[in-house]
Amino acid sequence: MRGDHLTGLRIRTDLSVTLFLAEPEEYDGGELVIEDSYGSHEIKLPAGDLVLYPASSLHMVSPVTRGTRVASFFWLQSMIRDAHARSLIFDLDSAIQILAERLGRDDPETVKLTGIYQNLIRYWAEV
Repeated sequence: MRGDHLTGLRIRTDLSVTLFLAEPEEYDGGELVIEDSYGSHEIKLPAGDLVLYPASSLHMVSPVTRGTRVASFFWLQSMIRDAHARSLIFDLDSAIQILAERLGRDDPETVKLTGIYQNLIRYWAEV
């Protein structure tokens, strides 16, 4: 949970975001290492790129051995509280994007799946 001392507003930290601000060749080391159910992932992206991952993930930054790693990190509260539901929505959206590229956005099955995706968001979303 994060809170704003001025407004008293509190949000869940469902998702973590790391925005890379230095180019990878400007420093050695400094990879963002994220552990998930599929293993360990080392991430070092170009300046301006970001990675979004569950805030519950075990993560760390490897030591920088040359140069300076500049990055920004912050947290987001998802409209969908449940991590499993968020994962299902993500997987469904990824599949829809692939089908839309392959079959077109107007393909009847793609349109139907997009409707299901939107209805699941409405069902699970908290406002």
